[in-house]
Amino acid sequence: MDNHIDIHMHIPVRSMIFLVLLINSLTPSLSQQPLSNRYFLCKKQLYNCGTISNISYPFWGVDRPRYCGGGDQFNLTCELGTGQFASIQIASQKFQVIHIDSVQNKMRMIPMPPIVKHEFCSMKRDFNLSSPSFWYSETVQNITIFYDCPAGFSNFTCPSSSNHRNKKNNNVVFYEGVEEQVLKEHPELKECGRSLRVATDEGALHPNVTVDNQIIEALNWGFHVNYSFPEECKRCMRSEGVCGSNNAYPDGSNAALSCYLPRGAMAGNRWQWKLRHIIVGFIAIVIPGLVLIYICTVCCLRYKSSSWEEVFWFTTKSNQDIEAILKSHGALSLKRYKFCDVKKMTSFFKVKLGQGGFGTVYKGKLLNGSDVAVKILNLSKGKDKEFINEVASISKTSHINIVTLFGFCLEGNKRALIYEFMSNGSLDTFIYKKGHDEGTPSLNWDQLYQIAIGIAKGLEYLHKECNIRIFHFDIKPHNILLDENFCPKISDFGLAKLSLRSDDSVISMSDARGTMGYVAPEMWNKHLGGISHRSDVYSYGMMLLEIVGGRKNIHAEANHTSEIYFPYWIHKRLEQGTQLGNNENIGIAENDIVKRMTIVGLWCIQTLPNDRPSISRVIDMLEGSMESLELPPKPILSAA
Repeated sequence: MDNHIDIHMHIPVRSMIFLVLLINSLTPSLSQQPLSNRYFLCKKQLYNCGTISNISYPFWGVDRPRYCGGGDQFNLTCELGTGQFASIQIASQKFQVIHIDSVQNKMRMIPMPPIVKHEFCSMKRDFNLSSPSFWYSETVQNITIFYDCPAGFSNFTCPSSSNHRNKKNNNVVFYEGVEEQVLKEHPELKECGRSLRVATDEGALHPNVTVDNQIIEALNWGFHVNYSFPEECKRCMRSEGVCGSNNAYPDGSNAALSCYLPRGAMAGNRWQWKLRHIIVGFIAIVIPGLVLIYICTVCCLRYKSSSWEEVFWFTTKSNQDIEAILKSHGALSLKRYKFCDVKKMTSFFKVKLGQGGFGTVYKGKLLNGSDVAVKILNLSKGKDKEFINEVASISKTSHINIVTLFGFCLEGNKRALIYEFMSNGSLDTFIYKKGHDEGTPSLNWDQLYQIAIGIAKGLEYLHKECNIRIFHFDIKPHNILLDENFCPKISDFGLAKLSLRSDDSVISMSDARGTMGYVAPEMWNKHLGGISHRSDVYSYGMMLLEIVGGRKNIHAEANHTSEIYFPYWIHKRLEQGTQLGNNENIGIAENDIVKRMTIVGLWCIQTLPNDRPSISRVIDMLEGSMESLELPPKPILSAA
């Protein structure tokens, strides 16, 4: 009985402490240092590093304090090389800042490290800003570089020692424009091994130098980007103020604009004095009433729900924990949106794109006019872990076959993710015949083949080429999105796991994860082998076989037992040399594509992880010669 009374006695005490601390954080302290001191410091302490000098808001860094800038995305670092130079981190990429034009809100920058001739042939960096705070200037042109092209389609030839998958074709060609535009004018370039999108300023390609030096000099000249400049800051400067941020968040990210004004005018001092007295009087009158209302609310919830502590305390602490985790992964450099902004960009959730166990996806539009997909996560146990996985992993990526995350919302119990919009939806819409929308265009075998290769290259990037290894653990058609040109992009990193190790070792996991029908056997049976990148290869293989068969790999409505487990059924048809695809009327070339994808898919779903190829080997098998492909062993039926 005493314990029960003690619990109730603590409720008003905790409530009063919580409310007093909350109000105290929202009102200025009478004893705190005047904000006008910040006016003089921010006005005097400008950013200087190397050739960059006298730079003010929104940039900060070195001796210029954080509160003088516009948020973490504008942090300039001063580095030492052949001399001092300024650098900036935009999403997952680092750039050297060559010049800043504070009048036109524009700066010129080049990727780091600078590109040298002997590294150009093995370059894998896509120039993707992936940040709403920065965008290419109107003088910037896209250039697409095609590697491993057949003879006759080249500006120059890379040395044979370059790290290319296809050693016999080292020809390189580049054109102005994005890949989709170039391929429309030069469809023969589809035969090239890989492509890379870069950016330069118009006129950076000089015709009076050799072709290989021409592109390298253009890339090292860099390109111009614009940055946003709040209209409120302009009004602040017209009032003789200095712009800065109020450090709304502990780490300074997404900080709101502050306007620091000078001290000294009598009118200003009298106004500040009156404001302080008004605030003191307001607090003295309102606090007792608010405390009483809060205590009554807590007591009511105490009898109606057992989760009142979660409602009033856990959400705040949980968000702080999430922010700390995201900061440790460097993910807070992404744009952070308020939930009111999310509602505006979706027109109050007007157009629903899809719904599932994770939450609901709506179509939205950013202020710059770009279409986006906004995922609103369900508020349930375990969703914070998926939210952290999604933001922490995808913020480290920049690849043509990985969906781009523009930003996120973490506000109270609201969780939202803002992605680039994929106009053609998910891959499962196009490969499952049952329930197929008649208005959805069908894909030919060459398109499906290119989609399969694109997904594999996205996985190879996650496993080998990203700054940190990422294992997806939920590869399936539903999580493959297609843009307007049917370029595939891997999405939904809610179950992903990050690894600092770059070798082929296994990773430890406390729980199995994935979707039934795509989960590798070692996920639920540790005796078969360790969990590694080959677990993703298994899921990829199952998806590849579904693309071939136009059906799910477990077919509960099959007429015969042998057809229930689709890999077993398709292996039998492969042995018999019968038709493999879901369309009986296909030509010889299409049948070769189907056979190739089938053999590769069956290799990928071998029961023992070490019997499966790596994703790099999968790409070689898909792009190599048919004669080199061996028929894999028959799948084990229990693997379903």
